[in-house]
Amino acid sequence: MTIYVGNLSYRATEADLKAVFADYGEVKRVVLPTDRETGRMRGFAFVEMNEDAQEDAAITELDGAEWMGRQLRVNKAKPREDNRRGDTWNKKQDY
Repeated sequence: MTIYVGNLSYRATEADLKAVFADYGEVKRVVLPTDRETGRMRGFAFVEMNEDAQEDAAITELDGAEWMGRQLRVNKAKPREDNRRGDTWNKKQDY
């Protein structure tokens, strides 16, 4: 399972997130997506921990918590969907 962490401060770093989630268990990986054009953080992250029970505890405790002046949204990440417009908008339709 992967945890989605939304409404993050743009000042948050990978080390900051590891420190917060380490209270609930061992952090396997943190991903902080950035904007391709500006390189600026996008305001959300993904966190993976070693055990589902640790992730569940982190979600329960941190969802809605205030951190770095922002109220966090923390939940199970949904599988990524392929939403590229070119896949549907540019195909020839048979009528």
